[in-house]
Amino acid sequence: MPTRTIPRRALVLTAAALAVLPTAALTAPAQAASAPPTVPAATTAAAPVGFVDLPDSALPTDRAPHRITFRYRNDAPTDQTVAPQILLESPQQGPFLSPSDFRLEMLGTDGRWRTVPLGSQTGTLYTGLIPAKIVLHSGHTLTESYRLTVLHGPAQGTIEPRIAIYA
Repeated sequence: MPTRTIPRRALVLTAAALAVLPTAALTAPAQAASAPPTVPAATTAAAPVGFVDLPDSALPTDRAPHRITFRYRNDAPTDQTVAPQILLESPQQGPFLSPSDFRLEMLGTDGRWRTVPLGSQTGTLYTGLIPAKIVLHSGHTLTESYRLTVLHGPAQGTIEPRIAIYA
C-alpha cells in the first residue's frame, strides 16, 4: 500500500489553525499595531483559504537583534482579509527550536517594539493569526517590521514570513 508523506510545516500549521478556532469564536480580534480596522468578530472563526509565502532567510547565528521587514500588496480588485505570520522552522533533522530561545518583537505604530508570543508545534515556532487579522484595501500595501533576537544558541533553521488570506 503506497504511503503519503505530509510535510511537517503543513501538518503543524493545519493543527495550529484548528486549535485556535474554538477560542476565536468567543473573542474579538485585537487591533494589529500598524493595521487598518480589524475584521468583524463574526468572521474571526474562519480558517485561512490560502497563504502567500514571502522570501525566507536563515536564522541569525549571533545574539544581536535582527530586523525582519516584509511587504504584501493587495493587487486584487476587492478588499482582502489577511493576517501576517512569522514561522521559525527547525532543521528537518533537528534540533527543534524552542520559544524560550528567541525574542520576537513587532514595531507598533507608536514606534515602540512590543513582544510577540510564539506558539510551538513539531519544531515550528509561529505567531498567532487571529490577533493579526486586518482588512487590506484593494491597491494598498501591508508593511510589517519585526525584530528577532536569538537568546540561546546558536540557532539553526529558517525564518519564513507569510500572509494568510481569508475568504
